[in-house]
Amino acid sequence: MAAVWINQLLQGVLLGGLYTMFAIGLSLSAGVMRFVNIAHGDFIVLACFALLILTTSLGLNPVVATLAILPLAFAAGFALQRFLLQRVVGENLLLVVLVTFGLSIIIENGLLQGFGADPEKLSGGWMETATIGLGHGINMGLFQVVTLAAAVALVAALDLLLYRSGIGAKIRAVADDVVAADLIGLSSVRIYAVAMGISFVTIAIAAGFMSIWTDFDPSSGPTRLLIAFEAIVLGGLGSIWGSLVGGIVLGIAQSVGAQFDVAWQMLAGHLVFLLVLVVRPQGLFPKY
Repeated sequence: MAAVWINQLLQGVLLGGLYTMFAIGLSLSAGVMRFVNIAHGDFIVLACFALLILTTSLGLNPVVATLAILPLAFAAGFALQRFLLQRVVGENLLLVVLVTFGLSIIIENGLLQGFGADPEKLSGGWMETATIGLGHGINMGLFQVVTLAAAVALVAALDLLLYRSGIGAKIRAVADDVVAADLIGLSSVRIYAVAMGISFVTIAIAAGFMSIWTDFDPSSGPTRLLIAFEAIVLGGLGSIWGSLVGGIVLGIAQSVGAQFDVAWQMLAGHLVFLLVLVVRPQGLFPKY
């Protein structure tokens, strides 16, 4: 019986790695840039379908395909921020929500027209089915372990970028006070565009892992957005490492809930989110 619960806890931690992948880009845009991107989950799904095209039409390995779209993801995020989203930044929070909500609807319906409603999934090869045995009936999937390790590495890399690099200092300066940053010669328009480009790179990486881990379809975006939002709120807005903790907390809650009843899996995560929100509304590790 103990082995069953240990297994569930381990699976929850590993699932938290995937949820962290979903949350990192949103943590950057909402927590650091103070920009709520309602289409975040749909962009993840859009990247999944881009990977599907590359793997099926060109025969690329999913890892190679993910690496191939990273420059394109940065360019897409840069252009989207520079030529569309920048027009509503700082004007009214509602305008930002409406614009990104509109993008969400466009992406979802465009994918539905182009690919249909059937779920898709990429093959991870031998790594997808390989397991690591810890003894006493306790096992971990190799791909799930790699996902968690990659999530930790990505969080560490983004934290170093934001707090140990010149561009990170500029992003934080613009996020703190746009007017003051412009007065000292920083181009807030360009800095915001670069930050959104970085956010889109994390979205593409998340899509690479998600497309192998689970099925996806055009309507999957809102669920990914909800998971990402809950993870960053649990961890604390603006805290990159908090996103990792929030993702793991959600993963454990869902795994434990599923142990009682499959119908409780998602509900358990939402209940934990609400509980933490009531007890500690600023999150576990708030930056602001």
